[in-house]
Amino acid sequence: MAERLELVIPERRIRARVAALARRIDGDYRDKKLSLVVVLKGACIFAADLMRWITIPFTIDFIAAASYGAGTRSSGNVALSGLDGLDLAGRHVLVVEDILDTGRTSAALLDRLRLCEPANLALCTLLRKPAAAALDLPVAYAGFDIPEDFVVGYGMDFA
Repeated sequence: MAERLELVIPERRIRARVAALARRIDGDYRDKKLSLVVVLKGACIFAADLMRWITIPFTIDFIAAASYGAGTRSSGNVALSGLDGLDLAGRHVLVVEDILDTGRTSAALLDRLRLCEPANLALCTLLRKPAAAALDLPVAYAGFDIPEDFVVGYGMDFA
């Protein structure tokens, strides 16, 4: 039996929320050295739309993080790559994520990024689930809080 997909958040709401997040980022990081660190592959569409709306200067880096494997739930094992050679010392780093599910991937990534000695480290996510919301993560910007359901679309895929 095929999975049935249903619309969770309409395009118009996503577009409006991404623009609002970018306006807040513009205000919060004005006159600061902002570096966006985009978590591939899921956050690529969200990050591209967000960057179109941000009007202040920023640098961008891409890293890869995986914890799902071939399933629909986080495996608990976090694989990170692309972190070597990042020059983030003294910069205000905003990690752009597609979804905070359990929060373990982001926690592992933040621990690793702290070794780069940024001036500040924060998260921007399109979607946040309750388990991640309960953690003490530096989420400065969250697009939508959603239930524990598995979601796809807007760059997020299955496996």
